[in-house]
Amino acid sequence: MKAQGLWGLSLLNWFFFFLVSGAVLMGAINGTMAAVSEASMASAKSAVELSLALVGQMGLWLGFMRVLQEAGLMRSLARALAPVMRRLFPDVPADHPAMGAMILNLSANMLGLGNAATPFGLKAMVELNKLNQHRGVTTNAMALFLAINTSGVAVLPLGAVAMRAALGSRDAAGIVAPTLIATACGTLVAIVACKFFARLKVFSVERALVTQGADGGAAVAGGQAEATAADKKEEAGDESDRGEAAAEKKIAGLDQAEAIASAAAKGSVPRLAVMIAVWAVIAVFVARAMGGGEGGALAVARELLSGWLLPLLMLGIVTLGFVRQVRVYEAFIAGAKEAFQIAISIIPFLIAILVSIGMFRASGAMDALTGLLAPVTGLIGMPAEVLPMAIIRPLSGSGALAVMTETMRAFGPDSLVGYMVSIMSGSTETTFYVLAVYFGAVGVRATRHTVPCCLCADLTGMLMAVWLARAFFG
Repeated sequence: MKAQGLWGLSLLNWFFFFLVSGAVLMGAINGTMAAVSEASMASAKSAVELSLALVGQMGLWLGFMRVLQEAGLMRSLARALAPVMRRLFPDVPADHPAMGAMILNLSANMLGLGNAATPFGLKAMVELNKLNQHRGVTTNAMALFLAINTSGVAVLPLGAVAMRAALGSRDAAGIVAPTLIATACGTLVAIVACKFFARLKVFSVERALVTQGADGGAAVAGGQAEATAADKKEEAGDESDRGEAAAEKKIAGLDQAEAIASAAAKGSVPRLAVMIAVWAVIAVFVARAMGGGEGGALAVARELLSGWLLPLLMLGIVTLGFVRQVRVYEAFIAGAKEAFQIAISIIPFLIAILVSIGMFRASGAMDALTGLLAPVTGLIGMPAEVLPMAIIRPLSGSGALAVMTETMRAFGPDSLVGYMVSIMSGSTETTFYVLAVYFGAVGVRATRHTVPCCLCADLTGMLMAVWLARAFFG
């Protein structure tokens, strides 16, 4: 899968080259070179300022997520997922390490714990490969696991909410409900597509073996040839086992991820009584707000989601930690410290994308391009300004964050376009990066139906982002 990773990087290189060269050429044609120059300097400055502004928002939510970690929510979520996972993966024994690693990976992804999700995902691939009878060829379980993984399963789109708040949105959390719907649809499509495509002969294991030349010479006639092929298979299997053992040892952060997953704080009955009392009072005021709303049920729901969701979510996290006897203040501080490292790490990506798109927009090239593409994207209700986000999202998480940021800066976080790119960011994943990392860890070359299934999930998430943005905010 190294080729797919390089392909993704190649597309990003072409994208960057296209933006910069297009901006300069169009600036020369339109006589807007001064505006292009000014935009490049202003965008570079705003990238750093925005990254610093993001520290506060990311620190806030990383702190709350740390409280959830120590409260043992990941372990509870893993237990809830176990029955569903056993039905989705009948080929994987319920007591096999692969099942546990997959459950923990998806639990971490749903909670937005990328630092724990990736080690568990790599561990899952190593364990799934131990069940693989044809090394180098993806199994149905591998394909389904990665398709679900790349469908963007997440309970709360922390990155998008934090960026919207940093850009001054009046409704930063308004994307939560549509994002949940979009990512759920993407996950459902990923599951259905995997189950369907796995039955097609074009994606069969036998065809993949022949195509990849991984059949060990099964087409060669004669007993001696078959014996030689068997010996080669055995040697390849030994090498693969050694490679898996080495890969498992090299999984960075696995110990820390297991520590997060093993957290199981005990509850307190007196504290539970206090929490119930607090939420009973809150419920009274929520009911009053719903009863006094105007404009129908949808308007009331939108008002509650935009005005009440974040405070209630914060209260829920704090009270859960309080009941489970977590030192909520210390946990919050420990989580918030991580925001500084994240902000520093994304500055180069923000500078590259914000400067290139800023130049492209200032030259007039963006207006020309959107005018050219508007009839095509309009067929699905997508403004042409959203297209860069749809292209970059499957390739690079940091690049997509930068494109989303620049788009919201240009049109406003609370504009229809701003809502679309925000929902799209939270309901899709960096598909090709995930495939390159996970398949590369176990040396899979024949991916069979994995890529089409993942792209089906991506397309569903993007289309749902467009339609839900129009339904909720249009």
